[in-house]
Amino acid sequence: MASKKTERAKLVLTDWITANISFVLFNILRCLVQPEASHSLQYVADYLTQPKICAEQAFIPVLLLGLYLLSGFYNRPFGKSRFGELLNTAAVSCVSTILIHFCLLTNDQAADIEENILQLLMIFLIFFVGTATGRLIMINKQIRHFKKREWLYSTVVVGNSPKARRMARKLENSKSTMGHCIEGFFSIPGEHDADHEAWDLDDIEEICRSRAVDQIVLAPEKSEEDKVLELAYRLFPLGIPIKLTPETMNFMTSSIKLRDIYGQPLVDLTHSSMGESELNIKRAFDVTASILTLIALSPVYLALALWVKLDSPGPVFYRQERIGLHQKPFDIIKFRTMRTDAEAEGPQLCGDNDPRVTAAGRIMRKYRLDELPQFYNVLKGDMSIVGPRPERQFYISRIMRKAPYYTLLYQTRPGITSWGMVQYGYASTVDEMVERSKFDMLYISNMSILVDLKIMLYTVLTILEGRGK
Repeated sequence: MASKKTERAKLVLTDWITANISFVLFNILRCLVQPEASHSLQYVADYLTQPKICAEQAFIPVLLLGLYLLSGFYNRPFGKSRFGELLNTAAVSCVSTILIHFCLLTNDQAADIEENILQLLMIFLIFFVGTATGRLIMINKQIRHFKKREWLYSTVVVGNSPKARRMARKLENSKSTMGHCIEGFFSIPGEHDADHEAWDLDDIEEICRSRAVDQIVLAPEKSEEDKVLELAYRLFPLGIPIKLTPETMNFMTSSIKLRDIYGQPLVDLTHSSMGESELNIKRAFDVTASILTLIALSPVYLALALWVKLDSPGPVFYRQERIGLHQKPFDIIKFRTMRTDAEAEGPQLCGDNDPRVTAAGRIMRKYRLDELPQFYNVLKGDMSIVGPRPERQFYISRIMRKAPYYTLLYQTRPGITSWGMVQYGYASTVDEMVERSKFDMLYISNMSILVDLKIMLYTVLTILEGRGK
């Protein structure tokens, strides 16, 4: 099967070509609707070769590619739905039409409102038809490759029971536009394997790497929620999409999208319920807001750093390993609010009136000023502004014993603030961490740009009221 990078590059090139063709057609229309326009080929050619028009021809298609990028069209180069992408193209064409109208046509508007509306419709149709045509050609080409079984998803099944084998046969014989090649099965400890040969689960990392596996399908013999969550927790670090059939677990299907309808439906555990365009907009906002915050608040950072340094001996910043998206470890950065020997006897959560907290740290924690350096983590991609609060592995293993669903929080980047932090605040015991995680699970099930904005607003109110710990 073609690589994701190659297929993504083809999609980008196709969009760039169709954007250029569409913009040429738009400029021909723009030329012909002018009152003084001549319909001769020479007049149109002279118009199209004007320096201003040539500059627009070079710039606008690139701008459109930026919009297409935000729309999420390039996030997943394979397995696209023709109907879904037509809707995506219609939406982005509407935005393109509005931008082109206000950026380029403010001086070209006709006096008649009906003519302006007709002009907008013509612009929309030009860009929608042009972009959709190129995309459908590429998607249909992909579908033909899959249907001819020239392209197949290299798939391994975690489970070796008769149920798992039946599911694997359904995948291989599916009429879906996404074909599967079952590389093999992994036995789950305690499961009846019906004398079928299978790999040991401990070897899954090496086998997935050596066989360039595209996806893992969980198919345990019994639909035990805790067991599936335990398996997912173990497989997340592989960085490979993890899927299961909807009947395997009812609890999870409410917050995770179905990726295939026509063939054997599979639920993707490794991606959140947020749409691709929203994920891109969320990341773009995170990067922009982090850059602006780090620049605008640089005097505040300097003042807080000096305060920490003068208040108690030790470094200004505190680094600690946390677990992030898909269980990837990273070092979180905070202003130090405790004595340097705060955890000399091992990991300890901070409680009320904790004697380890410094005088400056107490105030900073109250107003959550110690969290400000985490905008650098956001800029690096370790975190988001809004997302489940990241924890240390020491506490995650304890949370998992009480709440196996905690695994699902690794679908998205952890955040500086979260629904759990707004509703519950800091936790001083593992039981409190479990209670707070329930709010983060609600966030995972209801992720959206609007929800993020609400959480940020409530976080600002929490800070202004000094309701931090």
